[in-house]
Amino acid sequence: MRVLLVEDDALLGAAIRDQIAADGHCVDWASRLAEASDYRDVVTYDLILLDLMLPDGYGLDCLRRQRAGGDKTPVIILTARDQVSDRIAGLNAGADDYLVKPFDLAELSARLGAVARRYAGNPNPILMIGGLTIDRAARSVFKAGERVSLTAREWALFEIFIQRPAMLHSRAHLEERLYSFEAEVESNTIEVYIGRLRKKLGYDTIETMRGIGYRLRKSEDEGG
Repeated sequence: MRVLLVEDDALLGAAIRDQIAADGHCVDWASRLAEASDYRDVVTYDLILLDLMLPDGYGLDCLRRQRAGGDKTPVIILTARDQVSDRIAGLNAGADDYLVKPFDLAELSARLGAVARRYAGNPNPILMIGGLTIDRAARSVFKAGERVSLTAREWALFEIFIQRPAMLHSRAHLEERLYSFEAEVESNTIEVYIGRLRKKLGYDTIETMRGIGYRLRKSEDEGG
């Protein structure tokens, strides 16, 4: 998942960025609304973490404009404003969740995952795909009753497939979802991680459409 963080506090921004990256997600960090707008002109984000009091404007006004323009990207507000009226204003402006500073970074991770699942169309954290049992909240996978150990990056890649199991993903799309602007990505990085997932989860878990991309392979009992 690719996340846009809009936060002008350097210490908090760095902590949030590191937490999201440790969870295996890609994160771009903007300290101003104008910078965030530039990023969004180039990349489609899966989720936005939005501070309200920013040097070049009020985050809530920006959110209202986004929603008025038809933008449906999920947004979690991060703010020091803790009045009930502030929370109501944020939710009424189109926010999907609201975290009051200071907050626990583990809670941020949990809320981020919950919002992402709702937007993917299935809020249930437990999935059954083929012979795999997947707990998206716990970020764990079981195969034949045995837990499979995935690295944060392997999980992040696998999560892209399970969020949209019927979708065909090009290598460029997978790179965009996994790596921020400043990251240096080797030409075969996606292929390497696909190979690792197949080795751990089963070689028929992800199929290659040669010259096009990859998709989650349906099991016979899933139909299609």
